Amino acid sequence: MGSSSESEVSESEIADYSEKPYKQLRDGVLKVKIKADTFKCPFCSGKKKQHYKYKELLAHSTGVAKGSASRNCKQKANHFALSKYLQNELAGDAEPPRLQMTVYSGKQNQGVVNDVYVWPWMGIVISPLGRNDDKGLVLDKAYWLKKLARFNPVEVETIWVEEDEAVAVIPKFSSGMDGFKRASELEKEYGAKRCGKKEWSYKTGDWRLKTYGWCARADDYNSQGLVAEYLSTVGKLRSFSDISKEEMQNRSIVVDDLADKIAEKNEVLNQVQYKYKEESISLRRVLMEKDTLDKTYKEETKRMQEISQRNVYRILQEKEMLSKKLEDRMKDLEIWSKELDKKEALTELERQKLEEEKKKNNAASSSLQLASLEQKRTDDRVLTLVEEHKRKKEEALEKIRQLEEELNNKQKLQMQIQELKGKLQVMKHTEDEDDENVKKEMKKMNEELEEKCSELQDLEETNSALMIKERQSNDEIQEARQELIAGLMGMLNDRTNIRIKRLGELDEKPFLKACNKRFKGEEAGVQYAMLCSKWQENLKDSNWHPFKRVGTEDKMKEVVDEGDEQLKNLKEEWGEEVLEAVKTALEELNEHNPSGGYSVPALWNFKENRKATLKEVVEYMTLQIKNLKRKRKG
Repeated sequence: MGSSSESEVSESEIADYSEKPYKQLRDGVLKVKIKADTFKCPFCSGKKKQHYKYKELLAHSTGVAKGSASRNCKQKANHFALSKYLQNELAGDAEPPRLQMTVYSGKQNQGVVNDVYVWPWMGIVISPLGRNDDKGLVLDKAYWLKKLARFNPVEVETIWVEEDEAVAVIPKFSSGMDGFKRASELEKEYGAKRCGKKEWSYKTGDWRLKTYGWCARADDYNSQGLVAEYLSTVGKLRSFSDISKEEMQNRSIVVDDLADKIAEKNEVLNQVQYKYKEESISLRRVLMEKDTLDKTYKEETKRMQEISQRNVYRILQEKEMLSKKLEDRMKDLEIWSKELDKKEALTELERQKLEEEKKKNNAASSSLQLASLEQKRTDDRVLTLVEEHKRKKEEALEKIRQLEEELNNKQKLQMQIQELKGKLQVMKHTEDEDDENVKKEMKKMNEELEEKCSELQDLEETNSALMIKERQSNDEIQEARQELIAGLMGMLNDRTNIRIKRLGELDEKPFLKACNKRFKGEEAGVQYAMLCSKWQENLKDSNWHPFKRVGTEDKMKEVVDEGDEQLKNLKEEWGEEVLEAVKTALEELNEHNPSGGYSVPALWNFKENRKATLKEVVEYMTLQIKNLKRKRKG
């Protein structure tokens, strides 16, 4: 600003001080007009808004000149000079007020302009009372307000015209140009139907059957009767040109007021934007200071950490040095002690200590020997158990062979008996009283049949005895298996092919894998435990038997029914691997413990995934004992 170097002035000096900037504006030193309709404020060059219309700049300068106490006197004086310059020197550049009104053309419009109307705008609607009309209804204001709603009247008044036996309805419209438009529409509509004021005056033909309407004018106002009295009471006569001028003046005032308010709002907006810029700059400065402090803090923290690390390293070095010195001192003392020991003879106490050490060594050696003997006895017991199990198995196999042989003999005897019985039946049907040979043959065959039946009975007794022995042998084999399982429980581990497996127990690995895929962290472990527990309980449920029979006759067997509702839901929710684990457990329970419903231990060949035979277990134990003996010898 050209006058920025001058000193501040007081309120009383604003008018005097404004002379200098006013002279600079008039002489063209300070430029205001940029082009035909665009201006700028030469005293607000730092503001965001630079270009103004004439009225905006005038409102801006006036507003600052009369502004709040926060503005200094110099700004007020400069803008006072600008306002004065705009009003005196550039008044010709002000925009003429824009008036929005309907423009009429032609002879009809010329008549409208020169006509005198009742104002506020009113219409007159005459409705003669017919024979069947309800007088109370046609005098109802609400009835006519609804009927004339298309013309949007503000209110209506109804008057009974006695001499014509008709109802005069006076619709009142708004006082603006919109009201004139509605009144004109009413007059045009009734005029188009040939039911205007002229037709009402002549009353020709069937005039009582029609409704008439027109816009209230001076002749209606100055006439006689109740209608004229009402018009003169609520309205007055005014020419259309006077009303238009007043409307234009009012609009011009409103436009000027709006322009002033817009200028004031723009000024406030400029002030807010200026404050916003100041706050933004202040905020950026604060953020920069914060970043600087953060950087300083980090650097200081890093420096303190480095100092701390150096101190710790130095302390550790000193500790190591002291430890080394202490060790050296201890070594010196040890050497000195040894030298003293060499110089002195062994005392009785030292000899006793040596004796005690020898006794301790001997006791430890004896304990080791006893432990070795105990281990050997355990191995011998296991070997004896295995050999006994092998012997019992061989005996059971021999008994089974004998049973099979006895069963074959029994079947042969039964066939021979049946054959003899058949022959006797045939001979009974074909015997003759005089045939002695036939009777002798039948007697012989009866004797042979009795002998065979006796022999069959002996075989059955022998077979029963063998069956009892077989059951006893099977029980002994099962007991031997249980003894083997109990004896091998602590000796077998995950690296051996022959191990103990609990048949009917769920394999939990597929469950854990499925839960780890679906859940994370501790949630996976909880869901896995709940899922395993649920399905282990389902396996124990005696009411749930998801099996079906397949095959025919001797080849009939039970298999897991995958169509079972629970198994289908399990597969859909957790996948094929979890389903297979449950199926395997079901099949094992159904085969090895169908009535109990709980898992049972068994010796299992994990390499071939089947139940281990006793032969395999014996061979495995023999191999393990040989390995133990080799290790002892080594």
